[in-house]
Amino acid sequence: MKHLKYIILVCVAVSTIYSCKIQYGLTQPTSIDADSFQVNSFENTALLVEPGLTRDFKLALEDYVQDQTNYSLVTNNGDLIFEGEITDYRISPTTSTSSNTAAQNRLTISVRVRFINTNDAEDDVEQTFSFFYDYDGTAQLTGTLKTTAHEEIFDRLTQDIVNATLAKW
Repeated sequence: MKHLKYIILVCVAVSTIYSCKIQYGLTQPTSIDADSFQVNSFENTALLVEPGLTRDFKLALEDYVQDQTNYSLVTNNGDLIFEGEITDYRISPTTSTSSNTAAQNRLTISVRVRFINTNDAEDDVEQTFSFFYDYDGTAQLTGTLKTTAHEEIFDRLTQDIVNATLAKW
């Protein structure tokens, strides 16, 4: 009886470890055959232009792809190419108070992405990604609030871009 409990305990431990490895052990969420990637500058074509946004987004995308894959970052002749435009940078009220002022504002950033696989054109993707950050209507979108908003939006955008292009979700 003691041996049966020990065997069951070992089986449960092994299956738990194995399931965690399957779910969280991916370092390269793709079956795309490539060695390198490049991220070209994303031109800001939005009506409201935020200085430094194109550079910050490019760096966020480079960092995310490097963290999630084994591809090498190159400045040109990459096997995988990300490029596009920042098409929207908009602040809009989402809720109002009884005195017709904004109780909450929303920053929305949209990015049009062209993903090119130079080894297989069937993997190419062109798609728009958008995400938002809500903040208090009495606050000004400056300083740490703006930095936090950009970081949260970029985290989601880069994750969505990688899922759509490399992981093909």
